[in-house]
Amino acid sequence: MPKISKRFKNASEQVDALKLYPLEEAIDILSKFDPAKFDETVEISATLGVDPKQSNQMVRGTVTLPHGSGKKVRVVAFTEKADEAIKAGADEAGVEELIEKIKDGWLDFDVAVATPAAMAKVKPIARVLGPRGLMPNPKTGTVTDDIESAINAVKAGRVEFKMDKSANVAIVVGKRSFNKEQLLGNVQEAIDVLVKSRPEVFKGKFIKTISISSSMSPGVKIASSDFGGKAA
Repeated sequence: MPKISKRFKNASEQVDALKLYPLEEAIDILSKFDPAKFDETVEISATLGVDPKQSNQMVRGTVTLPHGSGKKVRVVAFTEKADEAIKAGADEAGVEELIEKIKDGWLDFDVAVATPAAMAKVKPIARVLGPRGLMPNPKTGTVTDDIESAINAVKAGRVEFKMDKSANVAIVVGKRSFNKEQLLGNVQEAIDVLVKSRPEVFKGKFIKTISISSSMSPGVKIASSDFGGKAA
């Protein structure tokens, strides 16, 4: 049985695990937890009412956080115009050489973008990139001819989210060092985008629960009134 840290135990005593808190209060509670020795990532976690076994009920998307994610995002670009991609902010760019580097085991990046023309050459490494959530995808805006805009969007704070096999989804919304207004703006935007990602074929209650937490803290449940209640 994993040992519970004193920090986590103290934080757990400050929150009622059964209570649903208004969003602003939930953020206030989170800010009062004893911080770790590093700048923890803050995320919201939601349990959805959809059936993850149905392909037409898959939930995934991107959200551009108004105050950024607080994370330095390493981006690679699969494009013939490597110099332009590097100038736009990509950490690595190219096609054949970049693909060979990845085949050799290099995966030191967070997001990959690609032009449609380059995707035919990228597909053979899909089994490497896919399981790690690194495969470029038109639905998330990472396959585009406008590579510069895609790189800028990712660097500025666009984060991806995807439902897992248990109908849970987590979305990064910032860092513990963010002030209340920054976290509030980011969380509200993330929830709005998640609500809009509801599959058209789904008729039940879309979002069952949402909580906010940091890397080393317990979750604080958010009241349904802050994510649409039954309408969500």
